[in-house]
Amino acid sequence: MKRLFLGLLIVTFLIGCGYKPASYYTKNALGNKIYAEVSISRQDPRNSVLIKDAVNEAIVSRFGAKLVAKEQADSVLHVKINGIGFSPTVYDKYGYVVAYKVTVVLAIDYEDEAKKIQKLTATGEYDFSIESNSVVSDNNRFDAIRYASQDALDEFVSKIAIKGLRNGNNNQ
Repeated sequence: MKRLFLGLLIVTFLIGCGYKPASYYTKNALGNKIYAEVSISRQDPRNSVLIKDAVNEAIVSRFGAKLVAKEQADSVLHVKINGIGFSPTVYDKYGYVVAYKVTVVLAIDYEDEAKKIQKLTATGEYDFSIESNSVVSDNNRFDAIRYASQDALDEFVSKIAIKGLRNGNNNQ
């Protein structure tokens, strides 16, 4: 009974103070229908596909929007890989690398309904370990890039939510 009362009290407080999730403000900035376009890198096309999947997943799960054709979209996202880097972070007692950090930098241009283009850069990181004295496998590499891309997209969502909050406050 106490848990129910506490839960209702928290919900009432959040509703009363005007709390709105980041996806609400993201929708203010981007709308409900989004078209995403990821530039395919000639040097590393497989990473571009991973990032395209991460962008599509973020649109549906984090933005709470629908993927649509370019002609039907409220806004268009143009995503380009600015850089992917691996750096060693942990060494074992013999000097072999046992953990890496991957950093993914995405250049994201988004175009709203008014055809106004805004440019943002988002950076994501992911740490992963490998066995001592071994190389980074393709699976480790792809998983790390996917998770780092999702982290970069989370940063993008935050930046868009802030813009949506500012726009929402200007309209009131």
